[in-house]
Parts: sequence; structure tokens; C-alpha cells
Amino acid sequence: AEEQNDEAAGVAIGANGLGSTVEESDPARGASPKRRRIAASSSGLQADEEEDEEEIEDAEEEDDAPKTKKVKKTVSDWELVNDAKALWTRNPSDITDDEYKSFYQSLTKDVGEPLTHTHFSAEGEVEFKSILYIPKEAPYDLYNDYYKKQSNLKLYVRRVMITDEFDELLPRYLGFIKGVVDSDSLPLNVSREMLQQNKVLKVIGKKMTRKALAMIKALADADKKDDDDEEEEGEVEEKEDEADEEEGKYEKFWKAFGKYIKMGLIEDAANRTRLAKLLRYATSKSGDKEISLEEYVANMKEEQKNIYYISGEDKESLLKSPSVEKLLAMDYEIIFMTDSVDEYTVQHLTEFEGKRLINASREGLKLEEGDKDKRREELYKDKFKPLTDYIKETLGKKVEKVMISKHLVSSPVVALSADYGWTAQMEKVMKSQAFSDQSKFEFMKSKRNFGINPRHPMIVELNSKIKDGSADEATKDSVLSLYLSAVVAAGYQLTPEDAVDFSTRVASIVSSSIGVAVDAPLEPEIEVQDDVVEEEEGEEEEEAEDMDAEESTDKDEV
Repeated sequence: AEEQNDEAAGVAIGANGLGSTVEESDPARGASPKRRRIAASSSGLQADEEEDEEEIEDAEEEDDAPKTKKVKKTVSDWELVNDAKALWTRNPSDITDDEYKSFYQSLTKDVGEPLTHTHFSAEGEVEFKSILYIPKEAPYDLYNDYYKKQSNLKLYVRRVMITDEFDELLPRYLGFIKGVVDSDSLPLNVSREMLQQNKVLKVIGKKMTRKALAMIKALADADKKDDDDEEEEGEVEEKEDEADEEEGKYEKFWKAFGKYIKMGLIEDAANRTRLAKLLRYATSKSGDKEISLEEYVANMKEEQKNIYYISGEDKESLLKSPSVEKLLAMDYEIIFMTDSVDEYTVQHLTEFEGKRLINASREGLKLEEGDKDKRREELYKDKFKPLTDYIKETLGKKVEKVMISKHLVSSPVVALSADYGWTAQMEKVMKSQAFSDQSKFEFMKSKRNFGINPRHPMIVELNSKIKDGSADEATKDSVLSLYLSAVVAAGYQLTPEDAVDFSTRVASIVSSSIGVAVDAPLEPEIEVQDDVVEEEEGEEEEEAEDMDAEESTDKDEV
């Protein structure tokens, strides 16, 4: 009741419009306690109203806000590990040898180091960049199949690898070279069929072939320069291991890939001159080293007009061949070709720097002769005509012709190949072929010439006998023996009939040298007496067999 009275009083005071504001603003000024209570209750009502309005506003805001929930999410932070550019796109001067080495190992899966490399870029009609490597050692199966497709080059187009099985960028004889080639001139969406007909690819292949040959030539020139420096110094100095490796780089290359370069001479006519400068051969004056054809030409005598060579099994046997006696006597240098593929190579390399290549095992050495030498040769032909006719009649189809030889100095006779026939080494190569044509072989091997030495005492004596008419069966045997010995010395393989005849003649010579007749009877066989102990053992074995037979008979009866 008191509160209601207070509220009524407050309302009355508010209606008067006086005192309420004064009381609220300064309640301490002489206001009565009753009025102070009314003012406090009024301010409390206003505070409650404000709080209610705020709660309503907060509730409305909560209704308008979107509903959310906590979700766990995994976030990955990526770190770029391979931030390096492609090696072939960089400047070669900024790349170290270790980087080239590591790139070679990652490219070829080889644990060793490359023998050499080249890094180049081509601009103009076609633009591409490439890195080419030459391995230090040849793969174990490199020579098993020459026509096997190689996959040593990787083709990129705008840093995108297209294929690593495309083998038409380099010719087959450079298939041992490994590396990458990146071109911006090729379309990116290419297939293998499109690449094979692309003209740009052919241009790239020609330029890469020249660059590869230039890399090999630089390797050879570096070795030659090292050899010249040593000769100028005139003394042998001890070098470090690295220097030793640099000195023999091309020698290692030639031992590993020399046959491929020789095959290039046969296949690539456009680059035949470049490839000929890369050849290395042992000669009669080179010792243990192998020299180039350029060095051979530089060492030629002034009167020498041709390059002379001979092919065979090894250097030692060729050096003793009767075919090279005249050349050695004239102090001419002779090239020794001991590889089977050399016979095919020289058929395509007929000359070098204007000098013809002459095979010393063929007729006609093409030596420079004066009028005096020609007249002497005619005199020899007239003097020994009876002997040459007799030898031709005796040998028959075994030789094409008999002549006075220009090859001989100390040997009595020599067997030579005709100008268009197979040499002794070529016969061996063709015989070793699994699918060789025997009919063709029989035709080519018959082209042999038989040369005699007019100054040898044996030839002079045989000619005298024939002139006197005292030639007999022994003279014929002597001619046949000389022919067979010449065939063997020249490196030819004897036919089965000639081989039997040759062995018979050798046995006859040995018999006569020790004073034993060829038809001497054989000694009787040595008589061997029977051993007594063996007879007793045999009797005991027979008795034991008889006892076993009796026992088996008794068992059967039982």
C-alpha cells in the first residue's frame, strides 16, 4: 500500500511538471526521503526498459547472422626443390665440368665420366640447342649388331621430351654418341610418323652430324698438339694422372669406336673427307703408335707419289711379307691394315689429299720409273721368257699370268692379287661369312699373279735348265714348291688339294735332308709278350664263373 501511494505521489509530481527533474538532478538538496525513493524507482524502470531493448536487438542480430560450425582442414605448404633450369638452355660459360658430368650420369645411367662433350646452339633457319657426349668405354654389346636401333639421344620440343627412341638425328655410325637436343622449330603435338617426314628434322640431323665430327676432330687435334709439344721440348717429363688421361683421349676413343668411324667412310659419302682425317693406322715407321693419313702424307718422300698399304692379320707378319720388300728397300712408309673392315673401307677411300692409295699386295706398285728402268725391265722379260712360259704351262689355271715382279728384293717368288681380284685378307673375310656365295668365291680367288725375282740364284738356275732343255720332273716339282710357298707367304689359304700336295713336298724335303728315302719301308711293330700274371688271373676268373654256374644249377634242381 505504501509503494502504491509512493507511485501515485510520483505520478502527481510528474503531472505538475515541476520538481521531478530537479529532484533527479540534485536529490541531495533538501529533498525528502519519500521523494528520493520515487526518483530511484523511476530510474530503475528506465534501466530495465533499456536492457530489454538491448536483449531484443541482440536476439534479432543472432537470428540474422549465418549459422557456422568448426571444421578441421589439412593445409599443405609446397616447397620447390628442383628450381634449376634445363642444363642445355644455360650459357656454357656458366656451367662447370662437374655439372656436365652429373648431367651425363643422370642421362645415361653411367657411373663413369664422359670422354668429352660439346654444348652448342644453332640459330637461323632452324633453332635448337644440344649437348652431346662421347662415352669413355664402348658398351659390351656395341659390335654385336651394328644395325640395331640406338636410343642414346633424347628429343625435346620446347623443354618437353617427345621421345628417346628416335634414331634418325644422327647417322648409324655415330650411334655411340649420347645426349639431348631441344628445338623450338618443331611442333609440340607431333607423332613419330610426322617427325620422319619433317624437313626441319633433316636440317637438324645434318648440323648435329657436323658438330659431332667436329667434336671428334678437336679431340684428335688436342692429342696431336700434346705430342708436338713433347717433341719440341726434347725430353720426357713426369706428368700428373690428369695430364696422362688428357694425352691419350683420342687413342682411347679410337680403340673403342674406331670401327664405327670406318663404317662411316662406307656409308656417308658427304662427310667422307672429314672421316678420313680421323683414321689411325700403324705403319712401318710409327713403332707402337698409330698415325693419321695427314701425318703419313707429311712424312712422304719427295719422289713418292702414292700412299702404300697392305692388309693382313698382324703387323709383324705383314712386315716380313715379300710384297713390301721393294718399298722397304726404298725407305717408303707402309700402312698396315689389320682390321677386317679395312678391306671394305679402302674400296670407298681411293685417294687422300690427291694421293692414291695403292695396295702393295697387288700387281703394279706404280713406282716412278725412268727410261733406264723401263729398258731394264724389257731386257729381263726377254731373258726370262722361257721360264715364265714354262711356269705358266706348269701351273695352268692356278695363276692368271707369270711376270717379272717389281716387289721383290731377296725372295725368289711372290704371289700377288690381280687389280680386280680379292686379296688374301679379303678371301679370309669372305670365307668367314655364314652366307657367302661359294660360286663367286671360286671365281674371285682364281685371280692370282705369280712374280719371279730375276736376280735370285734359284730363278737364274731354273731359267738356265729350261733354256738348255734339261728340264725334268724335278724342275717341275721345284716350280710347284715355289708356287705353294709363295701362296702361303702371301697369306692365302691353300685349297685342300694344294694343302695335301704341300705337306707331301715338305715331307719329301725333310726326308732328303736327313738321308732317308721317300719310299723306304716301315719298321715292323714291336712284339709284346703275354703277361703270365694276367693269364693266371684269367684262369681264376673262369673257375669262379664255373663255380657260380654249378651253384645256380643246384638251386634250380632243388
